Amino acid sequence: MLEVRDLSLHYGQSQILYDVSFTAQAGAITAVMGTNGVGKTSLLKAIAGRHGYSGGEILIDGEKARYQSAFQAALAGVAYVPQGREVFPMMTVLENLETGFACLPRAEHKIPDAVFDLFPVLRDMQSRRGGDLSGGQQQQLAIARALITRPKILLLDEPTEGIQPNIIQQIGEAIRHLRDAGNMAIVLVEQNADFAYTFADTFVLMNRGRVTHASDKSDYQKDQLLVDLAI
Repeated sequence: MLEVRDLSLHYGQSQILYDVSFTAQAGAITAVMGTNGVGKTSLLKAIAGRHGYSGGEILIDGEKARYQSAFQAALAGVAYVPQGREVFPMMTVLENLETGFACLPRAEHKIPDAVFDLFPVLRDMQSRRGGDLSGGQQQQLAIARALITRPKILLLDEPTEGIQPNIIQQIGEAIRHLRDAGNMAIVLVEQNADFAYTFADTFVLMNRGRVTHASDKSDYQKDQLLVDLAI
C-alpha cells in the first residue's frame, strides 16, 4: 500500500536521507529502526507531508503521492502520530478527537465506536482535558485521533517512549488489532527492540540516512536484530 522510492531529504545544506527505499504492505507492521539521528523521524515527516523531500517519490496504492502539506497527506489517507504525541493540552479528549474531522466529509463527522473499543479509557475521559491525562493515556488519545481520519497508512513515531509497561502492552495489542484488520499499512519507528520484534512483521534498518537492511521477521532472528542495531 505504501512504497517509498529513492527518497532524499535535506535540512538546509545538510542531507539527512540518501535514496531511501522500502515497501509497507497493508495488513502488516513495518518497523523502521536504528540509533538516534539516523533519519527515522525525518522519513516519517516526509511521508506525512510535514517536510518536503528533494528527490525520489512516494506511492500509495501504486499512485504517486502529490501532496504538499500534512493536510493534503491526511486527505490522501496518511495519518501520523508524532513523537511527543502533540495532544492539545487545554482541549478535552473529545475535542482532541474531533480535530481529526478536518479532512473528512461533514457526513462522516462522528467518532466510530471501534475507536473507543480499542481504547476504552478514552470513552470514560471524554470531558477530561488532554493535558490532565497521563503519558500513556495521551499516547492512546494521539493514536485514536489519527484513526478518526480513516487512514490507509498509519505512521507511529516512538509510541512506547516514556510509557508505563502496562500501557505499552495495551498499545501493542491495539496496533496488532489494526494490523489484523488487514486494511491499513502500519509503519512503526521504535527504539524498544523487544516491542518492535514482538509486533512487527517486517524490519527496515537505517544508518546515517540510508537503509542498511530490510527483511521479513521470518528471516530475521531477534539476536541478529540486536547485533545489527548495535553496529
